Amino acid sequence: MQENSNLIHLLNQTVRLLNKRANETLNQFGLYHSQWSILYCLKRHGQMTQKGISHYLNVEAPTVTRTIQKLEANGWVCRSKGEDRRQNMIELSEKAVSYMEKVEREIAAYEDVQLARLTEEEKLQLESILNKMMKEA
Repeated sequence: MQENSNLIHLLNQTVRLLNKRANETLNQFGLYHSQWSILYCLKRHGQMTQKGISHYLNVEAPTVTRTIQKLEANGWVCRSKGEDRRQNMIELSEKAVSYMEKVEREIAAYEDVQLARLTEEEKLQLESILNKMMKEA
């Protein structure tokens, strides 16, 4: 049991360090990793409800709401009413679309540095393990 708790602790510490380094990379765009996660989600899936974003990212709804409010205030996303007036539809703004390629290049470079010590086989193993953990969570 002690080994498992250490493993989860190490995983949490690794994620925190990766997020800190991502924040350093994203700082030039005035973004944080939590904001980038939403922008990436919208780029990948298109317009979504706040609830859909919350579910996809496994983040509490109030946290997503606050992050979207900041993104909207800074011109990164647009909010509109869905077919159901209680739903807010979120999509990338023109600003986000125009910056997305540059942000993605910076994130890709950051990811390359962070994963440089892993072999291709280790990357595939890590991806498989993380996907397995997500399915069981």
